[in-house]
Amino acid sequence: MTTKTEPLVLGIETSCDETGVGIVRGHTLLADEIASSVDEHARFGGVVPEVASRAHFEAMVPTMQRALDQAGVTLSDVDAIAVTAGPGLAGALLVGVAAAKAYALAAGKPIYGVNHLAAHVAVDTLEHGALPEPAIALLVSGGHSSLLRVDDLAGGVVPLGATIDDAAGEAFDKVARLLGLPFPGGPPIDRAAREGQLTIPFPRGLTAPRDLVEHRFDFSFSGLKTAVARWVEARQRAGEPVPVNDVAASFQEAVCDVLTAKAVDACREHGIETLVIGGGVAANSRIRSLAQERCDKYGITLRVPRPKLCTDNGAMVAALGSHLVAAGAAPGDLGLPSDSAMPVTAVTA
Repeated sequence: MTTKTEPLVLGIETSCDETGVGIVRGHTLLADEIASSVDEHARFGGVVPEVASRAHFEAMVPTMQRALDQAGVTLSDVDAIAVTAGPGLAGALLVGVAAAKAYALAAGKPIYGVNHLAAHVAVDTLEHGALPEPAIALLVSGGHSSLLRVDDLAGGVVPLGATIDDAAGEAFDKVARLLGLPFPGGPPIDRAAREGQLTIPFPRGLTAPRDLVEHRFDFSFSGLKTAVARWVEARQRAGEPVPVNDVAASFQEAVCDVLTAKAVDACREHGIETLVIGGGVAANSRIRSLAQERCDKYGITLRVPRPKLCTDNGAMVAALGSHLVAAGAAPGDLGLPSDSAMPVTAVTA
């Protein structure tokens, strides 16, 4: 149950192509406004950093106003402002951090620069309440595929594994382009896969016995992407139609199989009974169902936010900021930096 003593925190997210402003009180979400520039990037087949930065600049003030109106509060009502300080696109991060500093200075509020990846874990608290600690977190998005041990959201995050090449979301985008599906590739591949059959034995990266010695909890999707491209090209050279739905289903299964198997293995290896999945790819229907099936088998509690909270948003930044305020973490100052390569072990800037 929330009370008025719980911190009212505003969060700003601009790490990639979504301008997000969220407002939370404790674990209660009051506002979650997003302005996406994805349509401006679609014709390029991927995010263009300069276009994203300009879109954030233009969207910031109206998105902020919509969030304040939705929550029924003013800027002077909030207890703190949190902003994504990294990782992400350098120019995009600068827009968000500069805006947060301006709002914090104008309203006389403390400011927290937070880690985008840790925020993807924290957002789950808005749906399922306080996170049991320790927990294992699987973060899967366009730029990141990581396995983390979360001992304390306020600062105890230990990386267990990560992608050594393409992230899962990046692979979805590239395979979607091969199949003539729109950008971003995750949702259209998910839809196509529902009508397809698992007829193509695409490889599972870093799952061979020799790989599990050094890369037990790491991921690799570059080889899978190449295998899909070669399979599609072979069909085209032979003058045969490409079964888009079957390719989508088989590719998606290969990705979700590896992600969920390694996440559950990490839980069992560390004796941890809670798995949290976050990031844009966590909205995928197959990863959610397969993870649930495997967690049920081993008595692991699975926590996955609703799809809207999986993609980049201001709510997740506010959620982490709220946790930091409640934990008594020291705020930053108006000199806090943005860091496009901010390590996951740094929860705050």
